[in-house]
Amino acid sequence: MTPTPVRRLARSLLLLGVAACGGDTGETSDASDATAGTSEATAATTETTTGTGTGTGTDTGETTGATDMTTETGTDTTGVEYGDPFTLDLFAEAWLSSHTGTQNVWAGFDLGEGPYASVKLIADLESPCFPFDKWDDDPPPPGHNWPLDCDAFDRNFDFRVDLPETQCAAPEDVPCEPPADASPGFELLRAITPFGGPMHLEEDITDWANAHPGLHTMRGHISTWTDGAGQVSGAEGGWWLSTRIEVVPGPAPRDVIDVIPLYLSTFGKDTPQPEIPFTVAEGATEVEFRYITSGHGGGAVGAGCIGPADEFCKRLHHVFFDGEQLSEFTPWRTDCTELCTIETHQWSMGGSIDYCAENPCGAVSSVRAPRANWCPGDYVYPFTGVVASLATPGEHTFGFFIDNVADGGSWPTSAVVYVYGD
Repeated sequence: MTPTPVRRLARSLLLLGVAACGGDTGETSDASDATAGTSEATAATTETTTGTGTGTGTDTGETTGATDMTTETGTDTTGVEYGDPFTLDLFAEAWLSSHTGTQNVWAGFDLGEGPYASVKLIADLESPCFPFDKWDDDPPPPGHNWPLDCDAFDRNFDFRVDLPETQCAAPEDVPCEPPADASPGFELLRAITPFGGPMHLEEDITDWANAHPGLHTMRGHISTWTDGAGQVSGAEGGWWLSTRIEVVPGPAPRDVIDVIPLYLSTFGKDTPQPEIPFTVAEGATEVEFRYITSGHGGGAVGAGCIGPADEFCKRLHHVFFDGEQLSEFTPWRTDCTELCTIETHQWSMGGSIDYCAENPCGAVSSVRAPRANWCPGDYVYPFTGVVASLATPGEHTFGFFIDNVADGGSWPTSAVVYVYGD
């Protein structure tokens, strides 16, 4: 089965106080957000030359160089010439598996000087679990339910750039002990893998790239785990990851003054509300806030939960700027049924199974269940909103808090502001 690109839709973050600016098994997973999901909230508002990709090989050793595409050099209406489009190949069928200690893969890349008309992050994920015909040549070992290399579960899946452990004195040192003044880095894309199936992802990162041209280090991550007994997943299970960045030099679509990382960590039961200072540069006319979050864990079922916490729990999130609460909302997905198209597989040894085409190894009831801002086999979509008060140049602060996170529950969260000029 060829993976189909998933529909992409950012959610509008509902910000209080923003000036009018236009605008069956009971299985649980360890793992992410989608097109028709809902978010409950309290108020509404609008919302040059070729580079080179070089993998550091920290976990896998894969290194690939950029491939120049053959399109002709572009010229804009002012007569300015730009370099040819090019592709940076970061990971080529990199194997991620906890069995081999490779839940992370790293690659350095160079976007060049910019500006860019378009920059796109593209990732393809393949699973040894599916299609099920693979089982004819690679059957489960005796006493196991899954082939050795099959990770049958849905897992956290993300791409992060310039993490503290990559802010090293020399690229060959990655990862290193973070410097004291390290920034949190950027989360460019978060998704949840399907239950044991393939996935294709595309993310427009043009605005980020125009604010941050040049050299970077990317980490690809899947929170894959193995089951040594092979009962609920493969004893050596994992995923093959291929990733590239497609770059089109040219005039930037928007005047991006800055993209500022505010927070990139996991919020748990005892996490205090952060207060993070940042500076908005002169010339800002619009500042957009982007917030990615998803609930996970296997804590006890409690108030506001339909299953183990915090994967199946509704939690109220509060967002603060400059000491004032500007929004509260409950991230919650109710459209996971759209990621379960029932198909039937006939086993060569006899018998058949019904399964979800988008999540082939998941129990139908588990795939379709609503979750804390994610669905198996889909993006975790950002909440976005324009914060009018942040367009004032100078010093500002950001904070957030999540109510009633359970013991054993967790909310990986990233927050970024995009600062635009005229």
